[in-house]
This record gives sequence, structure tokens and C-alpha cells, in this order.
Amino acid sequence: MAKDGATTGPTDGPATRTGTGTGARTGTGTGTASAVTGRAADGTATGSGDIARTLELLWGTGDRPSRGPKPGLTLDRIVTAAIAVADAEGLSAVSMRRISTELGTGTMSLYRYVPGKAELLDLMLDRVLGEPLSAEPDHPAADHPVPGGHPVSADLSVPGDWRGAIDTMARTYLDNLGRHPWLLKINQARTVLGPSALRGLELSLTALRSMGLRDPELIGVIITVNSFVEGLARTRADAAEAVAQTGLSDEEFWENQRPYLERAMLSGAYPTMAGMSEDTFSADFDHFTFGLRRLIAGFEALVAERAAEDRARPEGPGTDGARPEGPGTDGARTDGAAEAATDRT
Repeated sequence: MAKDGATTGPTDGPATRTGTGTGARTGTGTGTASAVTGRAADGTATGSGDIARTLELLWGTGDRPSRGPKPGLTLDRIVTAAIAVADAEGLSAVSMRRISTELGTGTMSLYRYVPGKAELLDLMLDRVLGEPLSAEPDHPAADHPVPGGHPVSADLSVPGDWRGAIDTMARTYLDNLGRHPWLLKINQARTVLGPSALRGLELSLTALRSMGLRDPELIGVIITVNSFVEGLARTRADAAEAVAQTGLSDEEFWENQRPYLERAMLSGAYPTMAGMSEDTFSADFDHFTFGLRRLIAGFEALVAERAAEDRARPEGPGTDGARPEGPGTDGARTDGAAEAATDRT
């Protein structure tokens, strides 16, 4: 069970989602849902509200309030206020009543714009996913070279720069999770895809196309990178939450255990650990960059493998050496992309 009370479990099939507006991964959480309404009991599952209404709001096709004087309240202000509350106090603090208080209006006024918290959560998610799309990454390219000497590119659409694109995707996602740690609390197994989510996925796939991988493999690259980033981000968020909950700093926590750990190391029962260097668990070691570079190196090996397969494939009449696409193959049909995305979400 998650710390916010949400339970997780396997889904009926893979569901893709965007991570920073630049990626997607499979969702494995199901959330605790009401048998009557289908909504998540804890309010942390996306896609658990009125999906039709959410799509109308995300894509700007829904009706706007028209009765009475020109409203000072807007959907944009509501979403902005909700994100600010979630950033400051966590997702559990977000409620229609709380947002109305922040905006200085009656709670019922909010319902003229958004049906409830479940739909509001979908709007919040698409908003924060869109933040990195027009922003420069926080880290300059020169500070973070990637294997092969390829610099990080702020523009994910640079042809052929898939290494830089992966580095940028990962660092941008990590930054976004740092700004909005509540993203890690959301069950996104059934994300309602809005403009920001689709735009981010489009940019990512465009940047990664030069890898020469099959379409399912490109999605696999994004899933792998996002899962790696989420794991590290969750560790950081959990550490910060532990300090807030206990009042003990990390240094104080481990110092309390030092006498016991020293006796354990001297006992001879843990010879491998006892023989490790003093800086083994140093906070100065950059686990994120280490892991990311190893991922990119692994992808480079796969790209080389696929390139070798292409060179070895005989080209017959009317072929260009491309991998066949269609039923029973590993390729994905372009005209089926929208349907596949719908099926998986």
C-alpha cells in the first residue's frame, strides 16, 4: 500500500503515459475504486472521473459558463491554484473546498468549470507535463556529456541526437518530479491524454526515431528511462518525507545506528561489506548520472545490434531494407497508433 493510502496491483494490460511531457511508461497501479462511481476512493487515480468531460476540458471543446456577469474565475486559475496547493502541502490537501478558499470564491462556483477533484487531477497532470515543453533544461549541455561525446540538447527534435534526447528527457523529468513530488503519489495507469501529454510523447518519439529501433522498442526506451528516473526521484522524496515525519536528519538517523553497524562489521559475518571503501555510501557519488550513462550505453549496444541486422538483411525487388510492418510482425502500423494509444490508456 502506498503512503497516501492507494493500493497497487497489476492491470489488464500495458498502459502508456507521459512522464514529463517527453515520455511514457506502463502503469501498474489500480487504485481503490468505488464500485458505484468508479472513482478512486483516495482521489489519487487519474482517469477515475467523468472521462468525457475531462477530455472536453483538456482539449478546449467543453462549454464555458455563460450565465450571469463576466466571471472572474477561470479554469486556468482553478488548475493553477490546485497545483500550488499540491506543491506546498501534498495531494491530500487538494479539495474543491480548499481551492475555492484559495481563490476567494464559493465552492459551488468551481463546479461550473470542473465536475470534481478526479477531473481536476487530470487537468493538473496535463498542465505540469507541459511545463518542460517550452522551458530550457536546468543543466547546461557542457555539464553533462553523454557516452560518445554527444552533448545534451535542449531541443528534443534534433535529428540523430537520440543520446542527448534521452539525457534531456531524464533530467527534465527528474526536475519536474522535484518541483511536483505529488506526481509520484498519483496512480496513472489510466491517464486521460491531453495536448501536453501527446505533444511530449510526439517530441520524444521524433527525437528517438534515429535509433532505428522497432516502434514497440522505442516505447520501451521511454518506459525504461522514466522508470529509472521515478525510482531515484521516489527515493529522494521518501528521504525528505522521513525527515519531515521524524524530525531526524539523515546524518542523525545513521549516527544512531553507527555503534551497531560497527560491531556487525567487526563480527566477521559480513566480510564483503566490511571490506568496502570508506566512500562506498558517500552522498557525493552521483547515482543518477552513473545509472543514466549505463542505460544509454546499453541502448547504444541495441542500436548497433539493429544496425547490423539491417546490413545483413537481403534487399529484394521493391524493398528498401526496412523491417516489415503488419500483422504478425514486430513493427507498428502508423495508422494504428491512435487506436493503440486508446487501447492502452
